[in-house]
Amino acid sequence: MDQAYLRAHPEHLPTFLTHQRIRETPMGSGGFATASRLTLDDGTSVFAKTWPSGEPPAGFFTAEAAGLTWLREAGAPVPEVIAALPTLIATEWIEPGDASREAAERFGRDLAALHRCGAGAFGAPWTGYIGPLALDNTPTTGPWGPWYGERRLLPYLKISADRGALSAAEVRLIERILHTLEAYGGSEAPSRTHGDLWPGNILWAADGQARLVDPAAHGGHRETDLAELALFGGAPHLSSIVGAYHEAYPLADGWQERVPLHQLHLLLVHTAAFGESYRGQVRAAAISTLRGL
Repeated sequence: MDQAYLRAHPEHLPTFLTHQRIRETPMGSGGFATASRLTLDDGTSVFAKTWPSGEPPAGFFTAEAAGLTWLREAGAPVPEVIAALPTLIATEWIEPGDASREAAERFGRDLAALHRCGAGAFGAPWTGYIGPLALDNTPTTGPWGPWYGERRLLPYLKISADRGALSAAEVRLIERILHTLEAYGGSEAPSRTHGDLWPGNILWAADGQARLVDPAAHGGHRETDLAELALFGGAPHLSSIVGAYHEAYPLADGWQERVPLHQLHLLLVHTAAFGESYRGQVRAAAISTLRGL
Protein backbone atom coordinates (compact mmCIF):
# COMPACT_ATOMS: atom_id res chain seq x y z
CA MET A 1 0.00 0.00 0.00
CA ASP A 2 1.41 3.39 -1.03
CA GLN A 3 -0.13 6.83 -0.47
CA ALA A 4 -1.86 6.89 -3.84
CA TYR A 5 -3.54 3.57 -3.10
CA LEU A 6 -4.42 4.66 0.44
CA ARG A 7 -6.04 7.85 -0.77
CA ALA A 8 -8.04 5.92 -3.38
CA HIS A 9 -9.01 3.06 -1.04
CA PRO A 10 -8.94 4.28 2.58
CA GLU A 11 -11.44 1.58 3.55
CA HIS A 12 -8.72 -1.05 3.06
CA LEU A 13 -6.42 0.39 5.73
CA PRO A 14 -7.88 -1.59 8.69
CA THR A 15 -7.38 -4.86 6.80
CA PHE A 16 -3.76 -4.03 6.00
CA LEU A 17 -3.15 -3.17 9.66
CA THR A 18 -4.86 -6.32 10.94
CA HIS A 19 -2.72 -8.52 8.69
CA GLN A 20 0.45 -6.52 9.44
CA ARG A 21 0.93 -5.52 5.82
CA ILE A 22 2.10 -2.04 6.88
CA ARG A 23 5.04 -1.22 9.16
CA GLU A 24 3.53 0.29 12.28
CA THR A 25 5.57 2.17 14.87
CA PRO A 26 3.66 2.82 18.12
CA MET A 27 3.79 6.39 19.40
CA GLY A 28 1.95 6.02 22.67
CA SER A 29 -1.26 7.86 23.32
CA GLY A 30 -2.92 10.25 20.87
CA GLY A 31 -5.33 11.68 23.39
CA PHE A 32 -7.74 8.85 24.24
CA ALA A 33 -6.75 6.93 21.11
CA THR A 34 -3.68 4.87 20.27
CA ALA A 35 -1.26 6.71 17.97
CA SER A 36 1.20 5.22 15.51
CA ARG A 37 3.39 6.07 12.54
CA LEU A 38 2.62 3.98 9.46
CA THR A 39 5.38 3.56 6.89
CA LEU A 40 3.97 2.76 3.46
CA ASP A 41 5.48 0.85 0.54
CA ASP A 42 6.56 4.04 -1.22
CA GLY A 43 8.61 5.08 1.84
CA THR A 44 6.23 7.81 2.96
CA SER A 45 4.59 7.91 6.37
CA VAL A 46 1.19 8.77 7.73
CA PHE A 47 0.01 9.38 11.28
CA ALA A 48 -2.83 7.12 12.45
CA LYS A 49 -5.05 6.94 15.50
CA THR A 50 -7.18 3.97 16.48
CA TRP A 51 -9.35 3.16 19.48
CA PRO A 52 -7.37 1.05 21.97
CA SER A 53 -10.05 -1.60 22.53
CA GLY A 54 -13.56 -2.25 21.32
CA GLU A 55 -15.51 0.24 19.24
CA PRO A 56 -14.98 4.00 19.58
CA PRO A 57 -17.96 6.21 20.37
CA ALA A 58 -20.15 6.67 17.29
CA GLY A 59 -18.74 9.42 15.09
CA PHE A 60 -15.59 9.92 17.18
CA PHE A 61 -13.03 9.86 14.34
CA THR A 62 -15.35 11.36 11.72
CA ALA A 63 -15.88 14.34 14.03
CA GLU A 64 -12.12 14.89 14.24
CA ALA A 65 -11.82 14.60 10.47
CA ALA A 66 -14.67 17.07 9.94
CA GLY A 67 -13.00 19.55 12.28
CA LEU A 68 -9.59 19.23 10.62
CA THR A 69 -11.13 19.67 7.17
CA TRP A 70 -13.14 22.71 8.29
CA LEU A 71 -10.06 24.36 9.77
CA ARG A 72 -7.96 23.50 6.71
CA GLU A 73 -10.56 25.04 4.39
CA ALA A 74 -9.91 28.33 6.18
CA GLY A 75 -6.17 28.04 5.55
CA ALA A 76 -5.28 26.88 9.07
CA PRO A 77 -2.05 24.91 9.53
CA VAL A 78 -3.49 21.45 10.18
CA PRO A 79 -2.45 18.02 8.88
CA GLU A 80 -4.33 16.85 5.81
CA VAL A 81 -6.85 14.06 6.43
CA ILE A 82 -5.98 11.03 4.28
CA ALA A 83 -8.42 8.46 5.68
CA ALA A 84 -11.36 8.90 8.03
CA LEU A 85 -13.21 5.74 9.01
CA PRO A 86 -15.46 4.82 11.94
CA THR A 87 -12.57 2.98 13.62
CA LEU A 88 -9.56 5.17 12.77
CA ILE A 89 -8.20 8.38 11.28
CA ALA A 90 -5.01 8.80 9.23
CA THR A 91 -3.41 12.14 8.43
CA GLU A 92 -0.28 13.33 6.69
CA TRP A 93 2.91 12.85 8.66
CA ILE A 94 4.39 16.08 10.07
CA GLU A 95 8.03 15.86 11.09
CA PRO A 96 8.36 17.24 14.64
CA GLY A 97 10.67 20.17 15.34
CA ASP A 98 11.55 22.73 17.97
CA ALA A 99 9.31 25.40 19.47
CA SER A 100 11.31 28.49 18.47
CA ARG A 101 10.28 32.08 19.08
CA GLU A 102 9.95 32.61 15.33
CA ALA A 103 7.64 29.59 15.03
CA ALA A 104 5.58 30.91 17.95
CA GLU A 105 5.12 34.29 16.31
CA ARG A 106 4.10 32.63 13.06
CA PHE A 107 1.65 30.45 14.99
CA GLY A 108 0.10 33.55 16.58
CA ARG A 109 -0.47 35.11 13.17
CA ASP A 110 -1.84 31.83 11.77
CA LEU A 111 -4.28 31.54 14.67
CA ALA A 112 -5.42 35.13 14.18
CA ALA A 113 -6.06 34.45 10.49
CA LEU A 114 -8.09 31.35 11.36
CA HIS A 115 -10.25 33.23 13.84
CA ARG A 116 -10.85 36.04 11.35
CA CYS A 117 -12.45 33.52 8.96
CA GLY A 118 -15.36 33.26 11.32
CA ALA A 119 -18.21 30.76 11.59
CA GLY A 120 -21.89 30.91 10.77
CA ALA A 121 -22.95 30.19 14.36
CA PHE A 122 -21.71 29.05 17.72
CA GLY A 123 -21.35 25.29 17.43
CA ALA A 124 -20.87 23.25 14.26
CA PRO A 125 -22.88 21.13 11.79
CA TRP A 126 -21.51 17.83 13.15
CA THR A 127 -21.67 15.97 16.45
CA GLY A 128 -18.56 16.84 18.41
CA TYR A 129 -16.23 15.23 20.93
CA ILE A 130 -13.72 16.67 23.33
CA GLY A 131 -11.50 13.91 24.64
CA PRO A 132 -13.83 10.93 25.13
CA LEU A 133 -16.83 13.12 25.97
CA ALA A 134 -19.62 14.30 23.70
CA LEU A 135 -19.58 17.98 22.75
CA ASP A 136 -22.94 19.56 21.97
CA ASN A 137 -22.37 21.42 18.71
CA THR A 138 -26.00 22.31 17.99
CA PRO A 139 -25.63 25.56 15.98
CA THR A 140 -26.79 28.63 17.87
CA THR A 141 -27.05 32.17 16.52
CA GLY A 142 -27.81 33.85 19.84
CA PRO A 143 -25.31 35.59 22.13
CA TRP A 144 -22.14 33.86 23.26
CA GLY A 145 -22.63 33.99 27.04
CA PRO A 146 -25.78 31.84 27.41
CA TRP A 147 -24.51 29.43 24.72
CA TYR A 148 -21.21 29.02 26.56
CA GLY A 149 -23.00 28.35 29.82
CA GLU A 150 -25.52 25.88 28.41
CA ARG A 151 -23.31 23.99 25.93
CA ARG A 152 -19.76 24.31 27.30
CA LEU A 153 -20.00 24.59 31.09
CA LEU A 154 -23.22 23.01 32.37
CA PRO A 155 -22.85 19.51 30.77
CA TYR A 156 -19.37 18.98 32.25
CA LEU A 157 -20.32 20.55 35.58
CA LYS A 158 -23.09 17.92 35.88
CA ILE A 159 -20.76 15.03 35.00
CA SER A 160 -18.10 16.32 37.40
CA ALA A 161 -20.60 16.69 40.23
CA ASP A 162 -22.15 13.27 39.60
CA ARG A 163 -18.77 11.52 39.80
CA GLY A 164 -17.75 13.42 42.92
CA ALA A 165 -14.94 15.32 41.21
CA LEU A 166 -16.26 18.66 42.54
CA SER A 167 -17.64 19.51 45.96
CA ALA A 168 -21.03 21.12 46.51
CA ALA A 169 -19.27 24.42 47.25
CA GLU A 170 -17.42 24.32 43.94
CA VAL A 171 -20.61 23.49 42.08
CA ARG A 172 -22.25 26.55 43.64
CA LEU A 173 -19.37 28.75 42.45
CA ILE A 174 -19.90 27.62 38.85
CA GLU A 175 -23.67 28.04 39.17
CA ARG A 176 -23.13 31.66 40.24
CA ILE A 177 -21.13 32.20 37.06
CA LEU A 178 -23.83 30.57 34.93
CA HIS A 179 -26.34 33.14 36.16
CA THR A 180 -24.13 36.07 35.05
CA LEU A 181 -23.07 34.95 31.55
CA GLU A 182 -25.65 37.06 29.73
CA ALA A 183 -23.30 40.03 30.14
CA TYR A 184 -20.30 38.34 28.51
CA GLY A 185 -19.21 37.86 24.92
CA GLY A 186 -19.76 41.36 23.61
CA SER A 187 -20.80 41.81 19.99
CA GLU A 188 -18.10 39.64 18.41
CA ALA A 189 -19.38 37.20 15.84
CA PRO A 190 -18.45 33.51 16.21
CA SER A 191 -14.86 32.69 15.30
CA ARG A 192 -13.63 29.50 13.68
CA THR A 193 -11.90 27.93 16.67
CA HIS A 194 -9.81 24.84 17.42
CA GLY A 195 -11.87 24.24 20.55
CA ASP A 196 -9.35 22.21 22.60
CA LEU A 197 -6.22 24.32 22.31
CA TRP A 198 -4.22 23.29 25.35
CA PRO A 199 -0.44 23.35 24.68
CA GLY A 200 -0.27 19.63 23.89
CA ASN A 201 -2.43 20.17 20.80
CA ILE A 202 0.22 22.26 19.07
CA LEU A 203 2.61 20.21 16.95
CA TRP A 204 5.87 22.15 16.58
CA ALA A 205 7.15 21.09 13.17
CA ALA A 206 10.60 20.84 11.61
CA ASP A 207 9.60 23.22 8.80
CA GLY A 208 9.06 26.07 11.29
CA GLN A 209 5.26 26.17 11.05
CA ALA A 210 3.38 24.85 14.05
CA ARG A 211 0.31 22.71 13.32
CA LEU A 212 -3.03 22.49 15.10
CA VAL A 213 -3.89 18.88 15.96
CA ASP A 214 -6.65 16.98 17.81
CA PRO A 215 -9.30 19.68 17.42
CA ALA A 216 -12.77 19.90 18.89
CA ALA A 217 -13.44 22.49 16.19
CA HIS A 218 -16.54 24.68 16.25
CA GLY A 219 -17.73 28.25 16.04
CA GLY A 220 -16.78 29.79 19.37
CA HIS A 221 -15.26 32.83 21.05
CA ARG A 222 -11.67 33.44 19.96
CA GLU A 223 -10.61 34.31 23.50
CA THR A 224 -11.31 30.69 24.51
CA ASP A 225 -8.60 29.31 22.22
CA LEU A 226 -6.11 31.86 23.55
CA ALA A 227 -7.04 31.23 27.19
CA GLU A 228 -6.56 27.48 26.78
CA LEU A 229 -3.01 28.03 25.49
CA ALA A 230 -2.09 29.21 28.99
CA LEU A 231 -3.28 26.03 30.75
CA PHE A 232 -1.19 23.15 32.12
CA GLY A 233 2.13 24.99 32.10
CA GLY A 234 1.40 27.16 29.08
CA ALA A 235 2.54 26.92 25.48
CA PRO A 236 6.23 27.60 24.74
CA HIS A 237 6.86 31.28 23.99
CA LEU A 238 3.25 32.09 24.93
CA SER A 239 3.92 35.83 25.14
CA SER A 240 5.28 35.76 21.57
CA ILE A 241 2.20 33.85 20.36
CA VAL A 242 -0.18 36.31 22.00
CA GLY A 243 1.85 39.35 20.94
CA ALA A 244 1.87 38.32 17.29
CA TYR A 245 -1.82 37.43 17.48
CA HIS A 246 -2.79 40.77 19.04
CA GLU A 247 -0.79 42.65 16.42
CA ALA A 248 -2.60 40.81 13.60
CA TYR A 249 -6.07 40.77 15.20
CA PRO A 250 -6.33 43.05 18.25
CA LEU A 251 -8.17 41.66 21.24
CA ALA A 252 -10.95 43.52 23.03
CA ASP A 253 -10.13 45.50 26.16
CA GLY A 254 -10.13 43.43 29.32
CA TRP A 255 -9.40 40.12 27.64
CA GLN A 256 -6.78 39.24 30.26
CA GLU A 257 -9.40 39.41 33.03
CA ARG A 258 -11.64 37.04 31.10
CA VAL A 259 -9.00 34.30 30.74
CA PRO A 260 -10.21 32.27 33.78
CA LEU A 261 -13.79 32.29 32.47
CA HIS A 262 -12.69 30.95 29.10
CA GLN A 263 -10.51 28.31 30.77
CA LEU A 264 -13.41 26.91 32.78
CA HIS A 265 -14.76 24.85 29.87
CA LEU A 266 -11.62 22.78 29.40
CA LEU A 267 -11.00 22.53 33.14
CA LEU A 268 -14.50 21.14 33.70
CA VAL A 269 -13.93 18.69 30.85
CA HIS A 270 -10.90 17.48 32.81
CA THR A 271 -12.77 17.02 36.08
CA ALA A 272 -15.51 15.22 34.13
CA ALA A 273 -13.04 12.93 32.32
CA PHE A 274 -10.22 12.51 34.87
CA GLY A 275 -11.70 13.31 38.27
CA GLU A 276 -10.86 15.41 41.29
CA SER A 277 -7.18 15.96 40.52
CA TYR A 278 -8.24 19.08 38.56
CA ARG A 279 -10.60 20.33 41.27
CA GLY A 280 -8.21 22.99 42.53
CA GLN A 281 -7.76 24.50 39.08
CA VAL A 282 -11.53 24.65 38.55
CA ARG A 283 -11.99 26.34 41.92
CA ALA A 284 -9.22 28.89 41.26
CA ALA A 285 -10.59 29.77 37.82
CA ALA A 286 -14.13 30.13 39.19
CA ILE A 287 -13.00 32.42 42.03
CA SER A 288 -10.95 34.57 39.63
CA THR A 289 -13.93 34.83 37.29
CA LEU A 290 -16.30 35.92 40.05
CA ARG A 291 -13.82 38.53 41.30
CA GLY A 292 -13.87 40.06 37.82
CA LEU A 293 -17.65 40.42 37.69
